[in-house]
Amino acid sequence: MKLPRLSPACCVSLCLCVAFAPAQEKNVNPKIHEMMDQVSEARIRAILEKLGSFGTRNTMSNPDDPNRGVGAARNWILKEMQSYSPRLQVRFDKYRVKKQGQRIFKDVDLYNVIAVLPGKKMPQTEVWISAHYDSLNLGTRPAAQGAASGEPSIGAPGNTTANMTVADFERNAELPAPGVCDDGSGTAAVMELARVMSQYEFDKTLVFVSFAGEEQGLVGATLQAAKARKANETIEAVLNNDIIGTDVAGNGRTGNSVVNIYSDETTDSPNQALSRYVKEIGERYLPGMKVNTVFMGDRLGRGGDHTPFQLEGFAAVRVSTPNEIYANQHHATDTLENMSVPYTTRVAKVNLVVAASLALAPKAPAVMALPRQGGAGRGDAAVAQGAGRGAESANAGAAAGRGGRRPTPMIGRGSGYDALLRWRADGPEEDIQGYAILMRQTTSPYWEQEIYVGKVNTYTLKDVSIDEVKLGVKAIGKNGGESLVTAYVYPARAKAEIETVPQ
Repeated sequence: MKLPRLSPACCVSLCLCVAFAPAQEKNVNPKIHEMMDQVSEARIRAILEKLGSFGTRNTMSNPDDPNRGVGAARNWILKEMQSYSPRLQVRFDKYRVKKQGQRIFKDVDLYNVIAVLPGKKMPQTEVWISAHYDSLNLGTRPAAQGAASGEPSIGAPGNTTANMTVADFERNAELPAPGVCDDGSGTAAVMELARVMSQYEFDKTLVFVSFAGEEQGLVGATLQAAKARKANETIEAVLNNDIIGTDVAGNGRTGNSVVNIYSDETTDSPNQALSRYVKEIGERYLPGMKVNTVFMGDRLGRGGDHTPFQLEGFAAVRVSTPNEIYANQHHATDTLENMSVPYTTRVAKVNLVVAASLALAPKAPAVMALPRQGGAGRGDAAVAQGAGRGAESANAGAAAGRGGRRPTPMIGRGSGYDALLRWRADGPEEDIQGYAILMRQTTSPYWEQEIYVGKVNTYTLKDVSIDEVKLGVKAIGKNGGESLVTAYVYPARAKAEIETVPQ
C-alpha cells in the first residue's frame, strides 16, 4: 500500500509500518488510521444535501428530468465518483426490469452505480462496500391488515403496503422522497469512502456500489449478486449500509456510539464470521464505538441488499443504526434535519477500517479437504494418522464420494484426546507471517482464546476435545493484517434412506 498518488515522493511500504509481532498484540496499521482521519463530516453532509435536493430518487420516477428524480441522481453519483481518482473504474450496470406486481408497475431501466479500485496482489478477490441510492414515499396509506409482502424493509411499523394497489404506487412515484437517512446516509458513506480509499493501493480489489431498486424488492442487489455468481467472482465480504443516519430513535432512545451488524442465524456461517471481524477490527480502531453483532438476517420481518449476496453464497452483513425513526421512513420527512451527520461519519469510519483491513490481509485459510478422484480428501489421511478412535473425521471425506457425508474439515482427535488441526493457504503464501488458532466454548458468540502458531499448516492442541469447543484458524500477514477466521464446521449428516425387506 502506498501514500496518495499526489505525494509519490513520500510513498512508504506498508510492511515497514508494522513489526512482525505475535497475533496476540492486536496490531493497528498507521496507514489505516491515516485514511480514517481523512473521512470528512463536511463532505458527507454536502453529499446528503445534494441527494436530498433531487426531490425523489424513486426508481419508478421520471428518469429524464435533468434536475429531479432517479435519473438526475444516478448521473450525479456517477460523475462525482469519477472525479475522485483516475484509478477508480466507475460505471453503470444497467438492467431492463420487466413490469411485475404492484411496485414495478411498468418496464423500467435500473442502474446500479459501481466503482472498482483494482487490487495489486489479489485483484480477483473483492471487498464490497454498498448502499442503495433509491428512495420512496408511500404517501397516505390505508390501515394495515397483515404483514407486508415482497421486500421486507417496507414492513416497519406503520409502513405496511398490504392494502396498496398498483395505482397507489404509480401515484406515489413522484411524491417528495428525500430519503436522506434511508438510504442517503449509506450512499454518502460509500461515496466518501470511495474518495478517500481511491488515493491508496490495496492487495485486494475494493468495490463501492450504490444500488437502485431496493425499495421495489432488493431488485438491483439481486441482479448484481446473481451476475457476480454467474461470473464466478470472488467476493470475500459485502458491507451493506442501510439507514446509518439516526442516533435518536422514535421512542427517544439515544446512542451515537453503537452500530448494529446483522448477519444470519447460522452458527459459524461466513456471514457470522464477517460480523465478528467487523466487531473486532471496528472496536480496535474506534474503541469509543461499540459494534453490536446481531445474529439475525435483519430486523425482524425486514430485509436489505446484503440478503441477495448471502443467498448467492457470499459473506454479507447489514450495517445499520439501532435507533431508527419509523415515522420518517418512506415519508417526505426523511430529511437532513431529522438525522445525525456526525453519527453517519462514525459509521463510515467503521466501514473503512474493516474494508481496509480485509483488503490488506491474506485470504482466510482453507480447512476443507481437497477431493481426490473417488471422493477422498487429500488432507484426510494425514489427519487420520494417530487419530485413534477419532478417525471418522478423516474417513468421512472419502465417504462423500460413496453417497455418505459431504467433504469435511481437516480436523481430528490426534491421539484420541487432542485436537489435531490442518489447513492450507487460499492465496499467495509469500506475504503470510503465520497463523493463529481460535477457540471458544460452544455457547459463546465470540472467540475466547487465540494461539499464534507460526507459519505451519498443522497443529495439535493437547488435551483439547474437539467435541466440546468451537475451533477456527486465521492467517496473519507480514504487515500485521488479519484474515477472516475460518471455522471448522462439520456438515450435517445427510438423511439416510434405509431399504427394508417386505414381510
